[in-house]
Amino acid sequence: MIHLRHLIYEFTEIMLCPRSLLLRPKSTLTLSDFCYNYNYKHIVAMARSSLDEISDSGAFVRSASTFRNWISRDPNSQFPAEPGRYHLYVSYACPWASRCLAYLNIKGLNKAISFSAVKPIFERTSESDEYRGWVFPDSETEVPGAEPDLLNGAKSIRELYEIASANYTGKYTVPVLWDKKLKTIVNNESSEIIRMFNAEFNNIAENPSLDLYLTDLKAQIDDINEWIYDRINNGVYKCGFAKKQEPYNEAARQLYEALDKCENILNKQRYLCGNTLTEADIRLFVTLIRFDEVYAVHFKCNKKLLREYPNLFNYTKDIFQIPGISSTVNMEHIKLHYFGSHPSVNPFGIVPVGPNIDYSAPHDRERFSA
Repeated sequence: MIHLRHLIYEFTEIMLCPRSLLLRPKSTLTLSDFCYNYNYKHIVAMARSSLDEISDSGAFVRSASTFRNWISRDPNSQFPAEPGRYHLYVSYACPWASRCLAYLNIKGLNKAISFSAVKPIFERTSESDEYRGWVFPDSETEVPGAEPDLLNGAKSIRELYEIASANYTGKYTVPVLWDKKLKTIVNNESSEIIRMFNAEFNNIAENPSLDLYLTDLKAQIDDINEWIYDRINNGVYKCGFAKKQEPYNEAARQLYEALDKCENILNKQRYLCGNTLTEADIRLFVTLIRFDEVYAVHFKCNKKLLREYPNLFNYTKDIFQIPGISSTVNMEHIKLHYFGSHPSVNPFGIVPVGPNIDYSAPHDRERFSA
């Protein structure tokens, strides 16, 4: 009620104030119009991130990552693969960051590369503007699973970008692969970080024999990655952030065609490229694990649930149960972030209570030979 009174007061002030910047004639502006404009103005200010990447057609178009340096096994390179030199900043909520954390675990790089996680819900990152993004807690007990930045003393991911580049003007995203020695961002593109973790650190990895980008499967993996990224990984975002019906319809059509395609592939083999786990599986998994809990509701991907795809659902449980994977899935962080950080999609930040799926339950994927 207080909020409504505040809106009405501002509406009255604007109607009476000759300095109003609204372009409509005062006689045609209604209270409902004002409320829409008021909320839209504040929503845009609160979520200046992927939500801003909307084309004139109303479609979501993701921009490319900007820090693209490469860590190499070559000791003479600018960024050599050295134990203890690098730190991975992640959010458990972010699928792109989570796949990097999955690689860190399954390759056995936990002792060589440290990591820390931010708080799940976007907050103000500066007193000078309204931008809201990833922030660190003030203490280790403030938000379970999130930690203060003990390396740089940063209060937000934004601060890390500003340390790395004083003139940076892009998005402040995770993951961030940080060089402790040079105090800069090496790379913030997850698809490249997982390739580095897969191959460049094998001299110090505890599981160096695991190769998720096998030479004889590279072409197949690259092909699968391309359509899964466009139609599934990024496809759910294209559904959720669309601001017009037609781009939403097209994104949803492509999403479910791709899910059907995956279901058919997994009817014949354990993984996407046969009976060997590859990079393509980890990249698909991070979207599937969030599908029923978040995307089906928050991003309007409700034509068919993951649980209605027998092969995909059991496949998701299978990957979840690989040692090192389940610890990368913090469903509380995931749900708090999506439902609490996108006010234009979920204005009141209400978090659904379910469905609380048990991905540690038995699956049927052993029916395929390893």
